[in-house]
Amino acid sequence: MAKSGPIAFFKQVRSEAKKVTWPTRHETTVSTIAVFVMVFTASLFLYFADQIIAVAVRLIMGFGF
Repeated sequence: MAKSGPIAFFKQVRSEAKKVTWPTRHETTVSTIAVFVMVFTASLFLYFADQIIAVAVRLIMGFGF
């Protein structure tokens, strides 16, 4: 790739920036809600998995409840 000057570089950047398609407000809202739902679901799963493992370790180590 041939080297070009800073002016040519910024023209290329501007040209590429014009090709970017941004998500709509609705797509952004739906994606954000999906992320929050998945984070909540994952946190519940990890919480209960941690509790089950903790009980198992206490039983194995003989500490009881």
